[in-house]
Amino acid sequence: MWIAYSLFSIESRWMMHFKRFMGIASVCTALFLSACNGDGDSNSQQAQEKPQLQPIVIQGALPIESERMASKLDSVTVETIGGWTFWKGSYKGYPMIISKTRMGMSNSAAATAIAIQHYQPIAIINQGTSGGHDPDLHVFDIVLGKYTTNIGAFKTPHQPINGGSNSLTWNEAFDVLPDDESDPEPIAIRKFEGDPALLVAAYKAKANYSKGQVVEGTIGSADVWNNELDRINFLHSTYGTSVEEMEAASVAQIAYQFKVPFLGIRVLSNNITNNGAYDPATGEACQDYVLDVAEHYMKAKTETK
Repeated sequence: MWIAYSLFSIESRWMMHFKRFMGIASVCTALFLSACNGDGDSNSQQAQEKPQLQPIVIQGALPIESERMASKLDSVTVETIGGWTFWKGSYKGYPMIISKTRMGMSNSAAATAIAIQHYQPIAIINQGTSGGHDPDLHVFDIVLGKYTTNIGAFKTPHQPINGGSNSLTWNEAFDVLPDDESDPEPIAIRKFEGDPALLVAAYKAKANYSKGQVVEGTIGSADVWNNELDRINFLHSTYGTSVEEMEAASVAQIAYQFKVPFLGIRVLSNNITNNGAYDPATGEACQDYVLDVAEHYMKAKTETK
């Protein structure tokens, strides 16, 4: 009986110690898992707290000025609003909207207002092809819009019937966005300045562009296609235009009123001032460059968050 009791006593004590050990082990395991989950929650919380950037909008008027960029987006969805197409996706991990504005001042203004209201972009880049005004610039050169101006808003001098018409005397620019709206004749050249941070990004991307120069200049916009060399020289001298196209100034005007950072970027597709023949490949070259600009800009914005 003693032997049996002793064995039973020893076994009972061993079981008690074993259960106590297992209990301690269970508590330790629970604490360890809790700590791990806590770290996971902390990391998840930090990820959620990391600021997410609003998308950058890049515009092109025609398929040749927009579809290459759209083809490079990840996780793309296509949205059509009215007559305007928007590709929504990401590029190099950054949110991006490619907007096909269609051609001309009214179309691009409408597309810009829609994009701002619908997507709340962090910035807008209007890009595409253009005709040269500066004889020192050549096909494939890129102009960064230090300034963008409307060359189609002006007041002509009075001429009587049969007095003729001379566009070289149309030297009174008309400001369609005057500070003093009570002024019936706001005669002034309105120039919209390119956003400094976008210009910095454009200069960073310059190192990767080898097809031509990248220079600052003035982009002139209007629903017009000038082929008169005297008229082109007049615009170059009076407005300081480097190139002409049909969208950027109206985009700048809308972006300015919504306080959205803006930059116009234009590649010379032709330049009749120095016999530079049209090259359709310029449209793709500009799109590739502008995607690089957008990446630099978004990266800088992420680093400052």
